[in-house]
Amino acid sequence: MIKNEKFKNAINNIPQKVPPIWFMRQAGRYHSHYQNMRKKYSFIELCKNSDLASDVAIGPINEFDYDIAILFSDILFPLDSLGLGLNYNPGPTFSNLLSKNTSGLNKPLDEIENDLKFQTDALINTRKKLPKNKSLVGFVGGPWTLLSYGMGITKKSQIRNLHQEKTIEYILYEKLFPIIKSSISNQLKNKAEIVYIFDTSAKQLEKNYFIEKYIKFMKDNIFNIFKDKTAYFCKNNPILNENNINQKYNLAGIVYGQEDGFIESVKRTNKGFVQGNFNPISLTKPFLDFKIDFDSFKNKLLNIKVQNRKGLICSLSHGVLPNTNEYNVKYFIEEIRKEFEESE
Repeated sequence: MIKNEKFKNAINNIPQKVPPIWFMRQAGRYHSHYQNMRKKYSFIELCKNSDLASDVAIGPINEFDYDIAILFSDILFPLDSLGLGLNYNPGPTFSNLLSKNTSGLNKPLDEIENDLKFQTDALINTRKKLPKNKSLVGFVGGPWTLLSYGMGITKKSQIRNLHQEKTIEYILYEKLFPIIKSSISNQLKNKAEIVYIFDTSAKQLEKNYFIEKYIKFMKDNIFNIFKDKTAYFCKNNPILNENNINQKYNLAGIVYGQEDGFIESVKRTNKGFVQGNFNPISLTKPFLDFKIDFDSFKNKLLNIKVQNRKGLICSLSHGVLPNTNEYNVKYFIEEIRKEFEESE
């Protein structure tokens, strides 16, 4: 059940003047509430203690009045369960890299689920603390993104001839996909209204491989299983500008992670939502410079008739950056609501 009315309308493509607003990484390093908690606890402690994780998640709801809260966690914890020795300093590091010899690949799925139980506990606690009119979503890392991090290849711009790499494909399709599928299922059973799949590194895949194999496998084994309950994000997503993308892939929505084509995507969406796509770099700028960017973004959206922006979730093209100005965030949210409420 979708708790937030605006979020429910966006998912169901119902016209509304004011769109729902939330940002990826909205509970993070830019926020003084999070900074104060980090003075007392490590990042891993904040994630693995469900009471602390829920406090972090609701901090930006209380401060900025976002419409939607998101699980506070990290996409890489499944790799820790596989024995890679995940740590943060402050970015992620691994004691071991993923390979065909990784013994954790033979770990029973129920043991991995138990290792990740802190995430579902965090969702349950977050829901208890959230106002009833705020929605709660979960998230997982995309299978390729997990593999890319686990094998230490995130800095490679493109992975070629993957169809010839049978070991990599085995780990990807036979091992990581089931873990992701299980995690989505458990989050949906434990208060997540939908689950986002953050697959940033899938931009490494060759376009033909992505379309003909990877996303097709994703559709058959995840999107179709959790029909209209997942949303997908991939930077430079090759399917982003397909017509009827949410309908074709049984998605609740899509995150629009690039500059060009967003307005056209909003206009043509007739099922589910399109989320985006203000540049997070703009939020880090001095207010007057930020406001120039914001006004341009806002006016482009206001030029779309209400009935033609019915699937819009007003958000960023990626996550909030650590050096973001909190005042800019408050201004963004308040002004979007004010200006859109007055729109025709």
